[in-house]
Amino acid sequence: AVFNMSQVVAKGMVERGGGGSIVNISSVASTRALDEHIAYCTSKSAVDSITRVMALELGKHKIRVNSVNPTVTWTDMAAFAWSDPAKSGPMLAKIPMGKFVELEDVVNTVLFLLSDKSAITTGQHIILDGGMSAC
Repeated sequence: AVFNMSQVVAKGMVERGGGGSIVNISSVASTRALDEHIAYCTSKSAVDSITRVMALELGKHKIRVNSVNPTVTWTDMAAFAWSDPAKSGPMLAKIPMGKFVELEDVVNTVLFLLSDKSAITTGQHIILDGGMSAC
């Protein structure tokens, strides 16, 4: 879906000639091996690769392409899967900030990447993980 939608959006941007920004949603799972998550990890790795290649190919059209890569983002689905302290505790212990990503954190990062304030940012994967990857 990311590949197909990005192609349609990029084609329109190129035709209009005004540049722009595409932001893909990926995951920190794109760079980590998670037990029993082979399909999820590989699909998110593919999103990161699509992001880099599109940044290369679309840069000449002044189109920036980036991804936002959060860890567990606290949505209804996450609450269902991670509410049990026996499951969430070990994961939270790996996050120096001691909390999961909030939806607002993802939204604000996407808005920044779509804005002119990130005019030179392209081909990047913005990790939102409360410092987990720093450890």
